[in-house]
Amino acid sequence: MEESILTSVKKMLGPEEDYEHFDPDLIIHINSVLATLNQLGVGPDEGFSIEDKNAKWSDFITDERLLNLVPTYVYLKVRLLFDPPTVSAVLDSINREANRYEWRINVAAESIATES
Repeated sequence: MEESILTSVKKMLGPEEDYEHFDPDLIIHINSVLATLNQLGVGPDEGFSIEDKNAKWSDFITDERLLNLVPTYVYLKVRLLFDPPTVSAVLDSINREANRYEWRINVAAESIATES
C-alpha cells in the first residue's frame, strides 16, 4: 500500500489532507501505536516512526496479511487517543474492536514469524 500513513489516518478521522494544524498531535499518537505494533512483532526490528506525510504503509509493513489489518488498528487507537468519543457505549465499542484487531494482528505476526 503506497498511501501515506498520516494522510490515511487523517482521512479516517475527518480532517482534510491539506489541513495540517493537528498533524503534530496525530504524528505523536501514530508513533505511539506503531511502537505498540512493534512490540507485537510488526514492522521493522529496529522500530519505525513517522515525521510527516512521506512515510507509507509499505515502509512499515510488507506482508499483505498484516497490511490489511494494521491501518484500521492504527486508526482505532489514534481515534481513542486523539478524539475519544464522549458516549461510553461508543467508547466501549471502539475499544472492543481495537482489541479484536490487536489479537488478529498478534496471531498473524506470530504465524509469519514461525514461517520465517
